[in-house]
Amino acid sequence: MTPAARTEAAIGLLDQILSNTSEPADRLVAGWFRQRRYAGAKDRAYIQNVVYSVLRRRAELEWALGHVDVGDAGPRALVTAALVKDESLDDAALVERFTGAEHAPAPLTDAERAAVAALRAHADEPPDWVRGNYPPLLDDPIREVFGDDAATELAALSQRAPVDLRVNTLRGDRDAAVAALAGEGIAAQPTPLSPVGLRLDARANIAGSSAFRDGLVEVQDEGSQLMALLVGAQPNETVIDWCAGGGGKTLALAAQMQNQGRLIAFDVASQRLEAAEHRIARSRARIIETHPMHDAAVVLGQLGQGADRVLVDAPCSGSGAWRRNPAAKWRTTPATIADYADRQQAILAAAAQAVRPGGSLVYVTCSLFRPENQAQVDGFLASHRDFKLGSVAHHWRAAINDTPPSEMPLLLLTPLENNTDGFFIAILDRKG
Repeated sequence: MTPAARTEAAIGLLDQILSNTSEPADRLVAGWFRQRRYAGAKDRAYIQNVVYSVLRRRAELEWALGHVDVGDAGPRALVTAALVKDESLDDAALVERFTGAEHAPAPLTDAERAAVAALRAHADEPPDWVRGNYPPLLDDPIREVFGDDAATELAALSQRAPVDLRVNTLRGDRDAAVAALAGEGIAAQPTPLSPVGLRLDARANIAGSSAFRDGLVEVQDEGSQLMALLVGAQPNETVIDWCAGGGGKTLALAAQMQNQGRLIAFDVASQRLEAAEHRIARSRARIIETHPMHDAAVVLGQLGQGADRVLVDAPCSGSGAWRRNPAAKWRTTPATIADYADRQQAILAAAAQAVRPGGSLVYVTCSLFRPENQAQVDGFLASHRDFKLGSVAHHWRAAINDTPPSEMPLLLLTPLENNTDGFFIAILDRKG
């Protein structure tokens, strides 16, 4: 593809992502390229880099273009701004990208040329939402958590995330995984916090590796690994993963339990549980049983007093994973945060009934926002007097055998402080 054709393709792909209000960007990108087999590997890499640069830096680009209201600039203007910012293209080079020829964008208009000139000349001090590259309507909820560090924290959340793996200890240890990956030309180092994690030195085709196909490793962010470890699941316990989704934490719990006990995975979407079955088989986990949520009453009726531990990895805004899905931040509003908070409250109340006296309810989100995190815990404890707040720091020492990042009873991990995705965890112990 010519540089002009790549530019036109980037504009088209970005337009599809920005106009879609539900699908993750990576899924849209994959589908877009499946329909365009003619695009070579270098073409795909270039187009994706331009599109993701826009998604990660949209606030900065729109503000520099003079758009005070984020969401006003279209994909053509945003791609043009990214080319100027990232590739330092001068006017002559831009003309070559916007020729109007076949498979090329139409020539730049006088208004677009003026916007590019303003982009190059912009010298004003940007507000925090620009420096942090987040929507201005989220400034208040973000400041509620991070205060004056909002821009710095959110700027870290706009960077590209590393690729982390979890070693499946049912199949081997971390040294064995490092050696197996190295044998296939994939370099990985131990993660700094998770004792079962590896971080790749560079991008690689993990799904095509024998280590992955044999179930020795799973792709999982280090923060997600830590959340699973902090559940503290032990062999021969009864453990429930209340919102199992694709099964990543379920598999981690099975490894902690050493394939001994009963591990029940619930989810409202049966298709997600069906998709997880292949992962479960590959991992050689034998104690996992999957059930659609509408069967929960029957299954729980067989447990007597309830489960030893119930993990609620609640549906949430996903703001902690914006490094991996930067398009999602532009779909998030205070209204969507409030909607998730309402759903989380109902889920917590239902899951609490499955915890035996003396057991634990572990509440996790990949969100940064207080209504989904601290406020949920406060509301739950106020309405459930038979539960008390446990200590995440205590669980950290027991499960990870290391000094916790905080001595506070609750824990929020962030890319800036921990180089993980953003995760919140609270441990709620039922009084015995």
